Amino acid sequence: MITHIVLFKLKDGSPESVERTAQVLRDMEGKIEQLQSIEVGIDVIHSERSYHIGLVTRFASMDDLNAYQIHPVHKKVIEHMSSVREASASVDYVS
Repeated sequence: MITHIVLFKLKDGSPESVERTAQVLRDMEGKIEQLQSIEVGIDVIHSERSYHIGLVTRFASMDDLNAYQIHPVHKKVIEHMSSVREASASVDYVS
């Protein structure tokens, strides 16, 4: 299994903006065959080093992760994230 984690810092950190973007991520659930699980969390600490949103997704294989990356639903999410994010960080590992 491959776990793909992405942290997002948004340009607008207001609760409304963060929730709206978290919902865009949640809306991928059930729409991408290769996506085995998805978890979207909103930061509750709000420290200086915090990111606003954490995304944890899991895939059966690297091939499935690669298919997810180019899936039309994910590409629409990337468009949204490109317009709202200030920064992001990711890690992918075998789990």
